[in-house]
Amino acid sequence: MSETVVKLVVAGIGLVGRRHVAAIRQTAGTEIAAVVDPSPEARAYAEDAGLTIYETLEAMFDALSPDGVILSTPTPLHVDQAMLCVARGCPALVEKPLATSAQAAAELVAAAEAAGVPLLVGHHRRHNPLIKKAFELISGGEIGQVRAVQASAWFYKPESYYDVAPWRKAKGAGPISVNLAHDVDLIRHLCGEITSVRAEATPSIRGYENEDVAAAVFRFENDAIGTITVSDAIVAPWSWELTAQEYPIYPRTAESCYLIGGSHGSLSLPDLRIWSHGATRDWWTPISATSLTRDSSDPLLNQIAHFAQVIRGDAAPLVSGLEGLRTLRVIEAIQSAAASGDAVEISRD
Repeated sequence: MSETVVKLVVAGIGLVGRRHVAAIRQTAGTEIAAVVDPSPEARAYAEDAGLTIYETLEAMFDALSPDGVILSTPTPLHVDQAMLCVARGCPALVEKPLATSAQAAAELVAAAEAAGVPLLVGHHRRHNPLIKKAFELISGGEIGQVRAVQASAWFYKPESYYDVAPWRKAKGAGPISVNLAHDVDLIRHLCGEITSVRAEATPSIRGYENEDVAAAVFRFENDAIGTITVSDAIVAPWSWELTAQEYPIYPRTAESCYLIGGSHGSLSLPDLRIWSHGATRDWWTPISATSLTRDSSDPLLNQIAHFAQVIRGDAAPLVSGLEGLRTLRVIEAIQSAAASGDAVEISRD
Protein backbone atom coordinates (compact mmCIF):
# COMPACT_ATOMS: atom_id res chain seq x y z
CA MET A 1 0.00 0.00 0.00
CA SER A 2 3.04 2.26 -0.36
CA GLU A 3 1.38 4.36 -3.11
CA THR A 4 -1.92 4.88 -1.29
CA VAL A 5 -3.03 7.62 1.09
CA VAL A 6 -3.13 6.43 4.72
CA LYS A 7 -6.50 7.16 6.29
CA LEU A 8 -6.34 7.90 10.02
CA VAL A 9 -8.93 8.35 12.74
CA VAL A 10 -8.31 10.38 15.89
CA ALA A 11 -10.19 9.37 19.04
CA GLY A 12 -10.31 11.96 21.80
CA ILE A 13 -10.60 15.55 20.60
CA GLY A 14 -9.04 17.51 23.40
CA LEU A 15 -6.00 19.72 22.97
CA VAL A 16 -3.72 16.82 22.03
CA GLY A 17 -6.26 15.23 19.71
CA ARG A 18 -6.73 18.48 17.84
CA ARG A 19 -2.97 18.77 17.42
CA HIS A 20 -2.98 15.29 15.89
CA VAL A 21 -5.74 16.29 13.46
CA ALA A 22 -3.73 19.35 12.43
CA ALA A 23 -0.58 17.25 12.02
CA ILE A 24 -2.37 14.72 9.82
CA ARG A 25 -3.65 17.51 7.59
CA GLN A 26 -0.09 18.82 7.20
CA THR A 27 1.50 15.43 6.47
CA ALA A 28 1.79 14.27 2.87
CA GLY A 29 0.33 10.85 2.20
CA THR A 30 -2.12 10.93 5.12
CA GLU A 31 -5.65 12.17 5.57
CA ILE A 32 -8.06 12.41 8.47
CA ALA A 33 -10.96 10.01 7.89
CA ALA A 34 -12.98 10.83 11.02
CA VAL A 35 -12.79 11.71 14.69
CA VAL A 36 -14.31 9.95 17.69
CA ASP A 37 -15.57 11.74 20.80
CA PRO A 38 -18.98 11.85 22.54
CA SER A 39 -18.69 15.40 23.89
CA PRO A 40 -20.70 18.36 22.59
CA GLU A 41 -17.46 20.38 22.37
CA ALA A 42 -15.95 17.78 20.05
CA ARG A 43 -19.06 17.74 17.89
CA ALA A 44 -18.91 21.51 17.52
CA TYR A 45 -15.21 21.28 16.65
CA ALA A 46 -15.89 18.56 14.04
CA GLU A 47 -18.63 20.61 12.41
CA ASP A 48 -16.38 23.66 12.20
CA ALA A 49 -13.51 21.54 10.83
CA GLY A 50 -15.69 19.68 8.32
CA LEU A 51 -14.98 16.29 9.91
CA THR A 52 -17.15 13.22 10.30
CA ILE A 53 -17.54 12.40 13.99
CA TYR A 54 -18.63 9.26 15.83
CA GLU A 55 -19.47 8.94 19.50
CA THR A 56 -17.70 5.60 19.97
CA LEU A 57 -14.93 3.58 18.36
CA GLU A 58 -17.38 0.72 17.85
CA ALA A 59 -19.68 2.96 15.80
CA MET A 60 -16.72 4.23 13.79
CA PHE A 61 -15.45 0.72 13.02
CA ASP A 62 -18.96 -0.35 12.00
CA ALA A 63 -18.98 2.45 9.44
CA LEU A 64 -15.32 2.70 8.36
CA SER A 65 -12.17 0.65 7.84
CA PRO A 66 -9.39 3.13 8.65
CA ASP A 67 -5.72 2.30 8.14
CA GLY A 68 -4.85 3.45 11.65
CA VAL A 69 -6.26 4.99 14.81
CA ILE A 70 -4.68 7.54 17.15
CA LEU A 71 -5.94 7.29 20.72
CA SER A 72 -5.65 10.63 22.55
CA THR A 73 -8.41 9.72 24.98
CA PRO A 74 -8.09 9.70 28.81
CA THR A 75 -5.56 7.12 30.03
CA PRO A 76 -8.14 4.84 31.74
CA LEU A 77 -9.69 4.22 28.28
CA HIS A 78 -6.45 3.37 26.48
CA VAL A 79 -6.30 -0.39 27.02
CA ASP A 80 -9.93 -1.19 26.16
CA GLN A 81 -9.86 1.05 23.11
CA ALA A 82 -6.51 -0.25 21.90
CA MET A 83 -7.70 -3.82 22.44
CA LEU A 84 -10.66 -3.01 20.17
CA CYS A 85 -8.25 -1.73 17.51
CA VAL A 86 -6.20 -4.93 17.83
CA ALA A 87 -9.34 -7.05 17.51
CA ARG A 88 -10.20 -5.16 14.32
CA GLY A 89 -6.65 -5.61 12.99
CA CYS A 90 -6.14 -1.83 12.96
CA PRO A 91 -2.74 -0.32 13.88
CA ALA A 92 -2.95 2.05 16.83
CA LEU A 93 -0.86 4.95 18.11
CA VAL A 94 -1.68 5.40 21.81
CA GLU A 95 -0.84 8.60 23.65
CA LYS A 96 1.37 8.24 26.71
CA PRO A 97 1.06 6.69 29.19
CA LEU A 98 0.08 3.46 27.50
CA ALA A 99 -2.12 2.38 30.43
CA THR A 100 -2.94 3.12 34.05
CA SER A 101 -0.74 0.21 35.15
CA ALA A 102 2.19 -1.77 33.77
CA GLN A 103 0.22 -5.00 34.19
CA ALA A 104 -2.60 -3.74 31.96
CA ALA A 105 -0.06 -2.39 29.47
CA ALA A 106 1.71 -5.78 29.37
CA GLU A 107 -1.57 -7.51 28.53
CA LEU A 108 -2.20 -5.05 25.69
CA VAL A 109 1.33 -5.43 24.31
CA ALA A 110 1.02 -9.21 24.40
CA ALA A 111 -2.33 -9.10 22.58
CA ALA A 112 -0.99 -6.80 19.85
CA GLU A 113 2.11 -8.97 19.35
CA ALA A 114 0.02 -12.16 19.17
CA ALA A 115 -2.28 -10.56 16.58
CA GLY A 116 0.58 -9.03 14.59
CA VAL A 117 -1.03 -5.58 14.82
CA PRO A 118 1.36 -2.59 15.11
CA LEU A 119 1.05 -0.80 18.46
CA LEU A 120 2.88 2.52 18.91
CA VAL A 121 3.10 4.89 21.87
CA GLY A 122 3.05 8.68 21.55
CA HIS A 123 6.42 9.53 23.06
CA HIS A 124 6.80 12.06 20.27
CA ARG A 125 10.06 13.56 21.56
CA ARG A 126 11.96 10.61 20.07
CA HIS A 127 10.90 11.97 16.68
CA ASN A 128 12.70 15.27 17.31
CA PRO A 129 15.76 15.59 15.00
CA LEU A 130 17.91 16.74 17.93
CA ILE A 131 17.14 13.49 19.79
CA LYS A 132 17.99 11.50 16.67
CA LYS A 133 21.31 13.38 16.50
CA ALA A 134 21.99 12.85 20.22
CA PHE A 135 21.24 9.13 19.89
CA GLU A 136 23.66 8.85 16.96
CA LEU A 137 26.39 10.67 18.93
CA ILE A 138 26.01 8.56 22.05
CA SER A 139 25.61 5.20 20.29
CA GLY A 140 28.55 6.11 18.04
CA GLY A 141 30.83 6.54 21.06
CA GLU A 142 31.32 10.28 20.71
CA ILE A 143 31.29 10.79 24.49
CA GLY A 144 32.63 7.34 25.35
CA GLN A 145 30.80 5.13 27.82
CA VAL A 146 27.82 6.81 29.48
CA ARG A 147 28.52 7.05 33.22
CA ALA A 148 25.87 9.45 34.49
CA VAL A 149 22.83 11.48 33.47
CA GLN A 150 21.25 14.43 35.25
CA ALA A 151 17.80 15.67 34.23
CA SER A 152 15.57 18.50 35.44
CA ALA A 153 11.85 19.00 34.85
CA TRP A 154 11.04 22.15 36.80
CA PHE A 155 8.15 24.45 35.94
CA TYR A 156 5.26 26.29 37.59
CA LYS A 157 1.69 25.36 36.69
CA PRO A 158 -0.87 28.06 37.51
CA GLU A 159 -3.97 27.47 39.65
CA SER A 160 -6.12 27.61 36.52
CA TYR A 161 -4.43 24.42 35.28
CA TYR A 162 -5.95 22.56 38.24
CA ASP A 163 -9.25 24.43 38.41
CA VAL A 164 -10.29 23.44 34.86
CA ALA A 165 -9.53 19.77 35.61
CA PRO A 166 -9.89 19.01 39.35
CA TRP A 167 -8.71 15.41 38.84
CA ARG A 168 -5.20 16.91 38.51
CA LYS A 169 -5.30 17.61 42.26
CA ALA A 170 -5.94 13.96 43.13
CA LYS A 171 -3.50 11.35 44.38
CA GLY A 172 -1.66 9.72 41.48
CA ALA A 173 -2.06 12.76 39.22
CA GLY A 174 1.09 14.56 40.30
CA PRO A 175 4.10 15.42 38.14
CA ILE A 176 5.62 11.93 38.47
CA SER A 177 2.83 10.34 36.45
CA VAL A 178 1.79 13.36 34.37
CA ASN A 179 5.15 14.82 33.38
CA LEU A 180 8.01 12.37 33.88
CA ALA A 181 6.91 9.79 31.29
CA HIS A 182 8.45 11.70 28.37
CA ASP A 183 11.67 12.46 30.27
CA VAL A 184 12.10 8.86 31.43
CA ASP A 185 11.46 7.61 27.90
CA LEU A 186 14.20 9.85 26.49
CA ILE A 187 16.63 8.86 29.25
CA ARG A 188 16.02 5.17 28.49
CA HIS A 189 16.36 5.79 24.77
CA LEU A 190 19.65 7.68 25.07
CA CYS A 191 21.33 6.02 28.05
CA GLY A 192 20.04 2.44 28.21
CA GLU A 193 17.68 0.34 30.31
CA ILE A 194 17.06 1.24 33.95
CA THR A 195 17.34 -1.68 36.36
CA SER A 196 16.54 -0.12 39.75
CA VAL A 197 15.13 3.07 41.25
CA ARG A 198 15.25 4.95 44.54
CA ALA A 199 12.99 7.98 44.98
CA GLU A 200 11.61 10.65 47.30
CA ALA A 201 8.53 12.85 46.97
CA THR A 202 7.06 15.66 49.07
CA PRO A 203 3.38 16.67 49.45
CA SER A 204 1.93 19.54 47.46
CA ILE A 205 2.39 22.89 49.19
CA ARG A 206 -0.96 23.89 47.68
CA GLY A 207 -2.67 21.24 49.80
CA TYR A 208 -3.53 18.89 46.93
CA GLU A 209 -3.50 15.11 47.39
CA ASN A 210 -0.49 14.56 45.10
CA GLU A 211 3.19 15.41 45.28
CA ASP A 212 4.62 18.57 43.75
CA VAL A 213 8.33 17.75 44.09
CA ALA A 214 10.00 14.41 43.48
CA ALA A 215 13.46 13.04 42.79
CA ALA A 216 14.73 9.66 41.63
CA VAL A 217 18.08 7.92 41.38
CA PHE A 218 18.43 5.36 38.59
CA ARG A 219 20.88 2.53 38.11
CA PHE A 220 21.31 1.49 34.49
CA GLU A 221 22.03 -1.89 32.96
CA ASN A 222 25.45 -0.55 31.91
CA ASP A 223 26.19 0.49 35.54
CA ALA A 224 25.67 4.19 34.85
CA ILE A 225 23.82 6.28 37.46
CA GLY A 226 21.10 8.80 36.74
CA THR A 227 19.23 11.45 38.69
CA ILE A 228 16.07 13.33 37.85
CA THR A 229 14.02 15.90 39.72
CA VAL A 230 10.54 17.07 38.81
CA SER A 231 8.28 19.78 40.17
CA ASP A 232 5.22 21.63 38.96
CA ALA A 233 5.64 24.24 41.71
CA ILE A 234 9.07 25.70 40.92
CA VAL A 235 9.63 28.83 38.83
CA ALA A 236 12.59 27.83 36.64
CA PRO A 237 13.78 27.59 33.01
CA TRP A 238 15.11 24.00 33.23
CA SER A 239 12.51 21.77 31.60
CA TRP A 240 12.11 20.23 28.17
CA GLU A 241 9.05 22.37 27.50
CA LEU A 242 10.94 25.64 28.05
CA THR A 243 14.18 24.60 26.35
CA ALA A 244 13.41 22.40 23.34
CA GLN A 245 11.11 24.83 21.48
CA GLU A 246 8.86 21.98 20.38
CA TYR A 247 5.57 23.69 21.18
CA PRO A 248 5.27 27.48 20.72
CA ILE A 249 2.82 27.99 23.62
CA TYR A 250 5.81 27.65 25.98
CA PRO A 251 8.23 30.59 26.31
CA ARG A 252 11.72 29.98 24.94
CA THR A 253 14.83 29.90 27.11
CA ALA A 254 18.46 29.24 26.17
CA GLU A 255 19.02 26.69 28.96
CA SER A 256 19.43 22.91 28.91
CA CYS A 257 17.64 20.34 31.04
CA TYR A 258 19.64 17.12 30.42
CA LEU A 259 23.34 16.55 31.11
CA ILE A 260 24.78 13.22 29.94
CA GLY A 261 28.29 12.42 31.17
CA GLY A 262 30.60 10.01 29.38
CA SER A 263 34.13 8.71 29.83
CA HIS A 264 35.40 10.82 26.89
CA GLY A 265 33.06 13.80 26.98
CA SER A 266 29.68 15.12 28.04
CA LEU A 267 26.57 16.16 26.15
CA SER A 268 23.96 18.73 27.15
CA LEU A 269 20.45 18.79 25.70
CA PRO A 270 18.58 20.26 24.04
CA ASP A 271 21.35 22.74 23.12
CA LEU A 272 23.34 19.78 21.72
CA ARG A 273 26.77 20.82 23.04
CA ILE A 274 29.61 18.36 23.54
CA TRP A 275 32.30 19.12 26.13
CA SER A 276 35.71 17.45 26.00
CA HIS A 277 39.37 17.90 26.94
CA GLY A 278 40.46 16.81 23.47
CA ALA A 279 43.30 14.32 23.17
CA THR A 280 44.27 14.51 26.86
CA ARG A 281 41.56 13.60 29.37
CA ASP A 282 42.74 15.54 32.40
CA TRP A 283 40.93 18.03 34.60
CA TRP A 284 43.98 20.30 34.43
CA THR A 285 43.74 20.35 30.62
CA PRO A 286 41.47 23.04 29.11
CA ILE A 287 37.97 21.83 28.32
CA SER A 288 35.98 23.19 25.41
CA ALA A 289 32.49 22.94 23.98
CA THR A 290 31.32 22.26 20.45
CA SER A 291 27.78 23.21 19.52
CA LEU A 292 26.42 20.80 16.94
CA THR A 293 23.80 21.40 14.28
CA ARG A 294 20.83 19.25 13.39
CA ASP A 295 17.75 19.36 11.22
CA SER A 296 14.70 21.16 12.56
CA SER A 297 11.18 19.80 12.14
CA ASP A 298 8.02 19.28 14.17
CA PRO A 299 8.17 15.98 16.12
CA LEU A 300 4.38 15.57 15.95
CA LEU A 301 4.42 15.77 12.16
CA ASN A 302 7.39 13.37 12.08
CA GLN A 303 5.45 10.98 14.31
CA ILE A 304 2.46 10.99 11.95
CA ALA A 305 4.71 10.38 8.93
CA HIS A 306 6.39 7.53 10.81
CA PHE A 307 3.02 6.00 11.79
CA ALA A 308 2.08 6.02 8.10
CA GLN A 309 5.38 4.29 7.24
CA VAL A 310 4.69 1.60 9.83
CA ILE A 311 1.17 1.08 8.48
CA ARG A 312 2.55 0.72 4.95
CA GLY A 313 5.12 -1.79 6.18
CA ASP A 314 8.04 0.49 5.33
CA ALA A 315 9.34 0.90 8.92
CA ALA A 316 9.34 -0.73 12.32
CA PRO A 317 7.86 1.30 15.22
CA LEU A 318 10.37 3.70 16.75
CA VAL A 319 8.37 3.67 20.01
CA SER A 320 6.60 0.33 20.16
CA GLY A 321 4.09 -0.82 22.73
CA LEU A 322 6.93 -2.66 24.45
CA GLU A 323 8.92 0.58 24.71
CA GLY A 324 5.91 2.31 26.24
CA LEU A 325 5.54 -0.57 28.71
CA ARG A 326 9.19 -0.34 29.77
CA THR A 327 8.87 3.39 30.40
CA LEU A 328 5.67 2.85 32.39
CA ARG A 329 7.44 0.28 34.57
CA VAL A 330 10.04 2.90 35.50
CA ILE A 331 7.33 5.46 36.35
CA GLU A 332 5.60 2.91 38.58
CA ALA A 333 8.92 2.09 40.22
CA ILE A 334 9.49 5.79 41.01
CA GLN A 335 6.04 6.03 42.62
CA SER A 336 6.56 2.82 44.59
CA ALA A 337 10.05 3.79 45.76
CA ALA A 338 8.85 7.24 46.84
CA ALA A 339 6.04 5.67 48.86
CA SER A 340 8.14 2.94 50.50
CA GLY A 341 11.56 4.53 50.81
CA ASP A 342 13.09 1.32 49.44
CA ALA A 343 14.94 0.58 46.23
CA VAL A 344 12.69 -0.95 43.58
CA GLU A 345 13.99 -3.36 40.97
CA ILE A 346 12.60 -3.06 37.43
CA SER A 347 11.17 -6.32 36.14
CA ARG A 348 12.51 -7.66 32.85
CA ASP A 349 10.46 -8.72 29.83
